[in-house]
Amino acid sequence: MADAPLILFDPFPRTEAMVYTPDTAAALARMGRVVAHFGSRMPDETVEELLPDVQVIVGQTAMPRARLDRAPNLRGILNVKANWEPNIDYAEAHARGIQVLSAAPAMAPAVAEYCIAQAIVLARGLHRADPLFRAGREAYGIAGNAGAYSLFDADVALVGYGNLGRALVPLLRPFGCRIMVHDPWLSDGYLRSERVDPVSLDEALSAPQFLFLLAGVTTENEGGLDRRRLGTIRGDATVILASRAEIVDFSAFLDLAAGGRFRAATDVFPQEPVPADDPVRDTPNVLFSSHLAGGLRPSYSRIRDMMLDDIGQILRGMPPLRMQRADPRMAARMRSR
Repeated sequence: MADAPLILFDPFPRTEAMVYTPDTAAALARMGRVVAHFGSRMPDETVEELLPDVQVIVGQTAMPRARLDRAPNLRGILNVKANWEPNIDYAEAHARGIQVLSAAPAMAPAVAEYCIAQAIVLARGLHRADPLFRAGREAYGIAGNAGAYSLFDADVALVGYGNLGRALVPLLRPFGCRIMVHDPWLSDGYLRSERVDPVSLDEALSAPQFLFLLAGVTTENEGGLDRRRLGTIRGDATVILASRAEIVDFSAFLDLAAGGRFRAATDVFPQEPVPADDPVRDTPNVLFSSHLAGGLRPSYSRIRDMMLDDIGQILRGMPPLRMQRADPRMAARMRSR
């Protein structure tokens, strides 16, 4: 295998169980010679030793221009997380024809499912029905549904229409919703071709009864949903924060939800793991989960399948088909972590 393509496998914080199962390892070994490291970032001295021969990097290995200079045979960098980290010279990689890819599409179906589940639980008040029943204070039928409403035929808005939004919309279709989208990176014509209504940010916040916050965090929108903007959300709305906590003023988001301004669920936090003594844990009227939306076994199975397909494409000199390609201009504006 001395002449076999060299694949550097450096996926931390992904674990071996997530992205390097025995079947995956065997498939990669048929494609080339694999040097893998788990449990931490691959040591710099190992990376430097491999750079002259490496053809494919899997993981979050830092690849600034100086390293790209030392990797003349590099053809692809596959990030098995769902982001664009600022440790790659995306423009230079693009100029050299190096494919830089993200596994973000693999997580989107599970996150979309989470969004539907949390929206229904909040709108129907199911998170409150269980403790009321256990305490013997339940009410039956219409008497227990005074504050409940339905996703069917509701006005819905998505802030952000990337992988998550495109996975969520097909799940919303059977409910007969009017689906509005605000995404400043996409043209109105494109959104209409997707059979959604392009709207301003003001309308996306103020009009719908169900609001899904799905945008990635960028140089333009970090903290952009501040207290003033969040205060325009309908008083009877259900709000699901499922992308990155940094797109909102998180303290204001929790404060408004705690005060009953709107119903809210969040799967993401500015700091993760959340400290054990963080007062956020005592916030009432918010449905919390701990970054669980995408991290299911089927999501990691999709990552492995996409990764293997696209490594095969790259090594055959063909364009990748399944993972998301980095646009250097867009990747440079992301604030991923």
